[in-house]
Amino acid sequence: MDKKRPAHNQNVDEFVETYTSDPASGLSREEARKRLDQYGKNELPAEEKEPRWKAFMRHFHDILIYVLLAAAAITLILGHYIDTAVILVVAVVNAGIGYFQENKAEKALEGIRNMLSLEANVRRDGKRHTVSSSELVVGDLVMLSPGDKVPADLRLIRAEELNVEEAALTGESTSVLKHTEPLEKNAVLADRLNMVFSGTTVVSGTGAGIVAATGVKTEIGKINRSMSDIEDIKTPLLRQTAQFGKMISVAIVGLAFVMFVFGYFFRDYEIGELFLSVIALAVAAIPEGLPAILSIILAIGVQNMAGRNAIVRNLPSVETLGSVSVICSDKTGTLTKNEMTVTSVVTADREYNVSGTGYAPTGTIFHNEEEADTRKDSALHHFLLSVKNNNDAELHQDEEGHWGIMGEPTEGCLVTLAEKASTVVDELTVESKIPFDSDYKYMATLVTLEGQKMMLIKGAPDRIFDMAEQEALADGAKQPFNRDVWTQKMGAHAKHGERVLGVAIKPMPEDTEKITRADLSEGVTMLGLAGIIDPPRDAAVRAITECKKAGIQVKMITGDHAETAMAIGKQMGIETGEAALEGKDLDAMSQEELEEAVEKYQIFARTSPENKLRLLEALQAKGKIAAMTGDGVNDAAALKRADVGVAMGIKGTEVAKDASEMVLVDDHFKTIVNAVEEGRRVYDNLKKTILFILPTNAAQALLIMASILIGVAMPLSPVQILWVNMVTSVTISLALAFETLDKGTMERSPRHPNTPLLSGYYIFRILFVAFLIGGGTLAINFTMIGQGYDQGIVTTVTLQMIVLAQMFHLFNCRSELNFAFNKDFFKNKAVFVVSAILIGLQLAITYVPFMNTIFGTQPIELAHWIFPIIMGIVVFIVVEIEKAITKQIVKRKGT
Repeated sequence: MDKKRPAHNQNVDEFVETYTSDPASGLSREEARKRLDQYGKNELPAEEKEPRWKAFMRHFHDILIYVLLAAAAITLILGHYIDTAVILVVAVVNAGIGYFQENKAEKALEGIRNMLSLEANVRRDGKRHTVSSSELVVGDLVMLSPGDKVPADLRLIRAEELNVEEAALTGESTSVLKHTEPLEKNAVLADRLNMVFSGTTVVSGTGAGIVAATGVKTEIGKINRSMSDIEDIKTPLLRQTAQFGKMISVAIVGLAFVMFVFGYFFRDYEIGELFLSVIALAVAAIPEGLPAILSIILAIGVQNMAGRNAIVRNLPSVETLGSVSVICSDKTGTLTKNEMTVTSVVTADREYNVSGTGYAPTGTIFHNEEEADTRKDSALHHFLLSVKNNNDAELHQDEEGHWGIMGEPTEGCLVTLAEKASTVVDELTVESKIPFDSDYKYMATLVTLEGQKMMLIKGAPDRIFDMAEQEALADGAKQPFNRDVWTQKMGAHAKHGERVLGVAIKPMPEDTEKITRADLSEGVTMLGLAGIIDPPRDAAVRAITECKKAGIQVKMITGDHAETAMAIGKQMGIETGEAALEGKDLDAMSQEELEEAVEKYQIFARTSPENKLRLLEALQAKGKIAAMTGDGVNDAAALKRADVGVAMGIKGTEVAKDASEMVLVDDHFKTIVNAVEEGRRVYDNLKKTILFILPTNAAQALLIMASILIGVAMPLSPVQILWVNMVTSVTISLALAFETLDKGTMERSPRHPNTPLLSGYYIFRILFVAFLIGGGTLAINFTMIGQGYDQGIVTTVTLQMIVLAQMFHLFNCRSELNFAFNKDFFKNKAVFVVSAILIGLQLAITYVPFMNTIFGTQPIELAHWIFPIIMGIVVFIVVEIEKAITKQIVKRKGT
């Protein structure tokens, strides 16, 4: 089957011939079986899932862990089995935390597969059959009815008032009326009105189509394939920690080698003892608890976000949110409610504003800021009667109190409008109907109103204008129809992004039983126009204002028309500029032109899934950290490609949710801002944690290096060093995860993705505290040895000095430069809880016999505790003095 021209570009006869099908009887069963064998089932391929063991082992893939495992191997060779066991336990605990906290099962492709309908109504051998949608083949004749989910991509050969909901695929906020005529070859997806696509839903009408594509060749299949081709990108934090880990590892290995060479040639160490000393140095310098503590802090951030209605599906995305510099937002269902709403009514001599949004019948019709009285306003009264009774939609409320419609969204919002009237609008019996037709663009019904036969007419304004001879006034009088005035009114509302609908009425003879189109040739009275919009979310408008304060750009990327997108953008407070770029403009741009355009323009209309991907890639090429919001299948590939994909939880498709890193429980754009705020808090607390942990490692490394250089016994064994690292990382450092948001955090610009994890000041602070703790501990260690203390007591006191000094230093790290004792000192109760736990652990390692055996410690007298306590107090005071001096220096530089 050679298909050189796309299906939508061929007329019905050409298409039928190309696909060797029969528009009356369909394929034969034998031919369908052959094509199924040849082309395969109408299914999307399942992605091979990563085995659980492999997912677990992946968490050992960290250069810091590699160095730690090498140390374990050497201690095993030297016969120090306890050291080996403790080191391995630490490595396994780290991997376990990462595995359970970062279970990144990819469900996006499975979600897309589930969008295919389970069954399809087809004609084969001239008879109607219900078959599994997976058994459909190219050339099958499929019958469509209201409520059907389209099972494959079909070229329509028959369409009778066929309206299809395609918002999930194209981003269009209203259903699309289909026809069978051929279209231009380069028609974009949203304009292919002679096609229906897999995964979309028939809203009303009937039709039939021949299958043009199945499985991976459908539009959903193309999204599936594009998602398979998209590589997961590393978050800024993962890139920084990976680089940081490599730098630390190279430095540790290099330092250990230099110390080994020095000890071997210039000091009188046995080779085994020297190996142990060098291993102790490596273990001391490695922040082996850092991967675990990062995972735990991110997990706490995930829990906090869940409490604020944002479900984060993988941990690093928490931190990435804090560095987002641009949010690319879909319009329909994200910035807007995806619920059509009448916001204005125009009659010949009055204009009305309508409050309330969505399908909920709560709101008021206003004229001159006062509620309109339909008993005294004849034109408005008849207008509301017409839109309620010349209507096929039904308004309903579900068990949870949410209002919705059955039928066309534009018709449903007119029913809601009638319910907002000051008096009850009667429901009349429809005696005859002219259904909506795409060629005529109007519908009409015959009713008995106030004892007289009346034809109610509703449709495209220009078609109603062609019919109208008179126009109704509020006092019940009529005057000649003025087309120029009505055209101006229509244009004014269309410029505001409103979809305009015309309403008219015509008295009919008393003996009328059936109406025809010929009855509309004369005597029609214009009642008015309804201005309809998909309303912005109020919370989204406020959230965009907050984004501006935080230095975050908001760009609208939608499948809707440019005029509508511009109007909504202005209402949302987005800097729209002079124009919007359309998808066809983006298609014609080179990558360099696109990178310039993506910074200049904020509104992108009539976009395809490929356009969204290119826009994201252009933003990322310019160094932006981009979040993408969406709710439809058409958003899935872009959601996966974005630095942070954000899906709507209520109205979002399962595909969109599974392709994203974050799902909004309440569908509020404001929740994204809350998540960004939480992300910034998490990142700041991560840096505070690193600022707290690294001085411990550096201080211990300083102790070991000084001992080798001087040629004395090691002050701590590798197992004791691991204990210090773990209790400072996995206990007291956790308290920093609960620190509150620093003042002014949401008023600073997003950090650049290449901003180093450690600033120059952080490096200075780490070295300063390391020399303070390491130097002080070494001095007291030598003093105690000189005074004849037992080596076991000296070792135990040394261990306690380092740990308690870090505990006091924890309070220094709660704020980078502000004084520790401030109004928020007692706000973070976790600091005091973990400090109590740490004291308990240190008492256990000192006085519990089996821990003495494992860690080589021994009980000490009460008087010996004076050394660690004084050490901690000195560290706290000195660092607070340093912070005060640094703060003054920063202030002077700022002025």
